[in-house]
Amino acid sequence: MWNNLPCDVLSNVFSYLPPHSLARAIATCHHWHDCGRFTTSRHQHPPWFVALPTRTSNLCFVHNPIETTWHLLYLEHVPSLTRPVSAIPGHGLILFKSTGSVPLQLSVCNPFIGQFRHLPQLWKPRTNPAVGVIEECPSRFKVYVAGGMSKAEKGGAASYEPTFEMFDSKSNNWTIIGSMPVEFAVRLTVWTPNESVYSRGVLYWMTSARTYSIMGFDMSSNNWKELSVPMGDTLEFAAMVPQDGKLAVIGGTHGGNVSVWELGEDDKWNVIERMPVELGKRIVGGNTKCVGIEGGVCLYKEIAKEMVVWRRDGNDKNKWKWYSIEGCNQISGKRIENYPLKGLFLHPNLASSSSF
Repeated sequence: MWNNLPCDVLSNVFSYLPPHSLARAIATCHHWHDCGRFTTSRHQHPPWFVALPTRTSNLCFVHNPIETTWHLLYLEHVPSLTRPVSAIPGHGLILFKSTGSVPLQLSVCNPFIGQFRHLPQLWKPRTNPAVGVIEECPSRFKVYVAGGMSKAEKGGAASYEPTFEMFDSKSNNWTIIGSMPVEFAVRLTVWTPNESVYSRGVLYWMTSARTYSIMGFDMSSNNWKELSVPMGDTLEFAAMVPQDGKLAVIGGTHGGNVSVWELGEDDKWNVIERMPVELGKRIVGGNTKCVGIEGGVCLYKEIAKEMVVWRRDGNDKNKWKWYSIEGCNQISGKRIENYPLKGLFLHPNLASSSSF
């Protein structure tokens, strides 16, 4: 009976499967493969944590939150002189950037099915700008770059680029959409990691120049604004995360005190959560990093070390819990080196993407 079901019926059934089960299903036979290879998981499943070693671009460790297992993917198709920037979670893609002094080249990669391609060249060649992502729908995303260093004219010095441009995956083009004060361009170039959060029409980046602060671009007014970070001068680490459509900051101090603040309507911060101190003492210190997605936050250091996750309870969507996850010490019986990481969250996508 199953072998004779129409493709549209099988695809609907497959859409209820989590990615690892879908991968097994479409490997069963040619008919299931043909029906399932363009199926995306429309129903809610936890995002997977993706760990990319910062010193190599051809390895990718992924944590399956359903089976609580680690897996190793080889990214032979990703060029060596690239580094991960951020995830495009709903599309199952990782955004990469070129390294070195050459003008920025951005690329997208689906690590689960081996697809990779370069995005078109920017209108304004630049190096080291802030990069942000907005997902508008399952078939469309936008990438933004702000600031960066412009190539020097002959005999002149390089300068900061005070422009802001956007790539639309639907049109496959870059567009200059605005400018910014040179001071903002400098800070976005020198002191800003590439993680961004989009909330209520504003795209935010965090800067870490002496005291943490946040810079935001309002899409409707084309204006830039700056926000302070709570306890910004005392935090050992801090990161922005999305929280039910709002902007939140998670940060920790010496002694394992980790808090989550949410930005209110009046641009004031409110504490909404505190990590249990016993977990905080184990994770804060050294090189603590944090990455977030709607519905989950992960604090981590290196691949072999313990990670701490804060996510929605599977039984109660209004309740959140803290979990400890074992680091990846070995896969298939082989010991894994203790790599420094760039962590990302994404929803695995086994369908061919229109972005390619």
